[in-house]
Amino acid sequence: MVEDNEIKALVSPFAIREGEIKTFDGKDGYVSMNQIIHKINMGHIGDIHFRILELVNEFEFITSRQIFQLLQWKGIEIKSQDKLNNKLEQLVKSKILTRYYFNSEDGKGIYRIYCLEKMGKYLLNSRGIECKWQPTDNTKPVPMIKKRLAGNQVLIAYLRKVKAFDSYVPKPTLNAKMAGKVFKATGGSVKLTKNKKAIQFLFEVIRREEDWEKKLVDKMKLYQDFYGNFQVGDSGFMSMPQLIIVCEDEKHMAETFKTIVMNQVEIPQIKLYFTTDLRQNEETLDKTLVEFKLDEATKKYKMQEVEVKLLGI
Repeated sequence: MVEDNEIKALVSPFAIREGEIKTFDGKDGYVSMNQIIHKINMGHIGDIHFRILELVNEFEFITSRQIFQLLQWKGIEIKSQDKLNNKLEQLVKSKILTRYYFNSEDGKGIYRIYCLEKMGKYLLNSRGIECKWQPTDNTKPVPMIKKRLAGNQVLIAYLRKVKAFDSYVPKPTLNAKMAGKVFKATGGSVKLTKNKKAIQFLFEVIRREEDWEKKLVDKMKLYQDFYGNFQVGDSGFMSMPQLIIVCEDEKHMAETFKTIVMNQVEIPQIKLYFTTDLRQNEETLDKTLVEFKLDEATKKYKMQEVEVKLLGI
């Protein structure tokens, strides 16, 4: 597998491409549970397949490369990406998982996205694993899926590259008390622990989807509510988590910050940090965060990298 720092991409694979559509790449037809049980009894579907299923269930949408990296991190032996792809193909053919790719005028996307099928839910439930999947989940639009994939990449970067990494939550739920709304951080959260002190990062993934500026402002209002009324223990956080906005590219960070400032949806309780998809490919993450500081001389904001030693190896 190509290491992150060997990837030479100039544009994030999880950026929005114009006219992009999600294309089905799974299996049509019918597969009975008896056929699947026979494959399990014959040993054609084993424990490694169930570990894959658990990861797909946990993240909802995920690429094969992300699955491979998570299996490696969990210490589950899988010899190569090709071996994993063969097992994923078995699960797709058995209609336990299904698969999609993104298609646009620029051509097919370079990766496939995996998600559950109802047979996968039945199998997980049979092992006492909670699975809230429903068929409508697979109909989610391209931007929503790409936010999840970009969020996955951030969480995987932190668990693989940050020595202080403790744990992650793919879909943390937050409470905007005044608005009376429950919402989720689209990129997940991580807990970092060093010398018995813990800090938690929340990741909000922003994509250049239709009306993205309005959607960003609406989401930031919920975050304003959450942080403005935060008390210890809210949404499971023992201290105020650090919010990090994950953007498509360097220019998008500036566009996002400008939208936040122009619409007065800053969060006074915390510093707001930004990052991009491709910054997660760095060998270490200690210099991957950015903040915008006001230059007193020019009265203009300047992008400035923030060195966070806690994010080192």
